[in-house]
Amino acid sequence: MLYFARWKVVLISLVVLAGFLFTLPNFFSEDTLKSWPRWLPRNHLVLGLDLQGGAYLLYEVDRTKFVEQRLLTLKGDIRNALRRTRPRIDLTRAPQVLPDNTGVRVRLQNAADMEEAKKRVQPLLNPMSTGVLGGFGGQPIEEFDLVDINPTSFKLVFSEEGLAERIRGIVAQSIEVIRRRVDELGVTEPSIQRQGDDRILIEAPGVNPERLEEIIGKTAKLTFHLLCEQMTVTQARATAPPPGCVIVEPYTKNDDPELIQETPMLSGDDLDDAQPGFDQQTNEPLVTFRFKLGGATKFGQITQENVNRRFAIVLDNKVISAPVIREPILGGSGQISGNFTVESANDLSVLLRAGALPAELKRLHKSSVGPGLGADSVAAGRTASIIALLAVLVFMVGAYAIFGVFANVALLANVVLVFGALSALQATLTLPGIAGIVLTIGMAVDANVLIFERIREEARLGRSPLNAIDAGFARALTTILDANITTFIAAVILFSLGSGPIKGFAVTLAIGIFTTIFTAFTFSRLLIALWVRWRRPSALQI
Repeated sequence: MLYFARWKVVLISLVVLAGFLFTLPNFFSEDTLKSWPRWLPRNHLVLGLDLQGGAYLLYEVDRTKFVEQRLLTLKGDIRNALRRTRPRIDLTRAPQVLPDNTGVRVRLQNAADMEEAKKRVQPLLNPMSTGVLGGFGGQPIEEFDLVDINPTSFKLVFSEEGLAERIRGIVAQSIEVIRRRVDELGVTEPSIQRQGDDRILIEAPGVNPERLEEIIGKTAKLTFHLLCEQMTVTQARATAPPPGCVIVEPYTKNDDPELIQETPMLSGDDLDDAQPGFDQQTNEPLVTFRFKLGGATKFGQITQENVNRRFAIVLDNKVISAPVIREPILGGSGQISGNFTVESANDLSVLLRAGALPAELKRLHKSSVGPGLGADSVAAGRTASIIALLAVLVFMVGAYAIFGVFANVALLANVVLVFGALSALQATLTLPGIAGIVLTIGMAVDANVLIFERIREEARLGRSPLNAIDAGFARALTTILDANITTFIAAVILFSLGSGPIKGFAVTLAIGIFTTIFTAFTFSRLLIALWVRWRRPSALQI
């Protein structure tokens, strides 16, 4: 086992050298790294929220507003279901949202229409899912229950299971939208996870919480509407808006409200891409957008049929701009201008690319983890690591003489490889991750102690130095592999079931296991083999 082919020596040396090269950038600033040759690694360690500071936000789905909006949509769907098919069903009054926002009530003119009306609204109960939640018989969960009031009235109300399932779906969809928005900002290793049934926890290292809230908190529902030209906004406020028209406030305080058609012609779902840009004439920031194929066709048809009419671009029920359609736009692209700054134009493009949130989110908590706390944590972790490392180095030399020196060299290589791997993989280093590095030092020492004790035992039995070293490495291998494999399984379980800092600890621990086995059984054995070949000792001083 002490013979190493030349290619093995070169390969082991290259691995250690690679670990050193990937670790080296952490000792230099970003500006210095820019001057390095391109083939050299430049990645710094990625520090977690507890080390470099950042934003901590907790959101909750606004159930009240979601219920209001959902029931308004249901109200329109019921009206369409009852009026647009024959035989016509007479209503005493249009469907009404109940005062306590629990459902939509329908009152018919004739009791004879009751069964037909129920049949038409049956699909609106909205079966949502089957399985365990739907009962052991596999019955679907329905979003609404149909409740009779009297012979001419009934109402559709949220079912308890249906509303809960809706909220769960909204949270899952919101997490994906938020993740896309945060990724667009370039945040490294954000943590976005569900808390309970209706809450979302966001941790973003190195980000200002106000900046992050601006991006996450907006619903970003984009719609395109034609303006109502029957009357002005002033006239509409004095009397009432025409049927199918609504007054919408401007996105910025300096602009005027607009009277627009309530039904949108296009929505943000039709967009394919959005990017910040600048007006070629005024050099003002704006947002350029491009529609998907179907959206581009609709956009071209709308602009072709409404030349010289104004077309409002509405974000979260506020008008951003309302330009005049000068000519048909058949290319499927356009631009949004509206007194943007460079940052706000970039933010809007991020929101449009990531998509709209399915429901409004209500912020429950916002905090900023300052870099001072992170600096203290890093300093404490550095101190603990240095003390542990020095204590181990002194112990190994005192206990195993020259073999302790080899173990120390391998141990230093082990630490370098751990930091190099973390830098290369851009894995996040957290405070528990630092604890994982300290634990790795202990595991590496433990492996060397087992090997050296086996060598000592073989030497006492009268074996030659070469045979004692060879037997010591061979017989310690099984024990060390068993210990490290069980630890690796624990790391995998921690990574799978844990979150945030727990995952950071698991990643560091798993990397440390591989580097420990490599340095203990490969690198340190190479050092000892080179020493034996050079000194050819007649007896082992161990």
